Amino acid sequence: MERDELKDKIFAFMEKYKGKKKLKEKDVIKGIAEETGVPADEAKKALREMIDVGRLMYSYGGGSSSVEIPSEEYLREKGLIK
Repeated sequence: MERDELKDKIFAFMEKYKGKKKLKEKDVIKGIAEETGVPADEAKKALREMIDVGRLMYSYGGGSSSVEIPSEEYLREKGLIK
């Protein structure tokens, strides 16, 4: 599977849970690996690339971290959209 296709699958996976459940990084990696058959380390690399460019972000609350799709307000603040 191409890396961009994998990133699209990860984004779609995250959209399913947006506003319903906070996902930890390992939950996303495990879910994508099971759903697509891609090795977990490949899913992890793609997820980290998405976080690095701002397509996804870490959030912290309640003593633990999770991965989520950033809000438009956050993206504007970081200069990623206008």
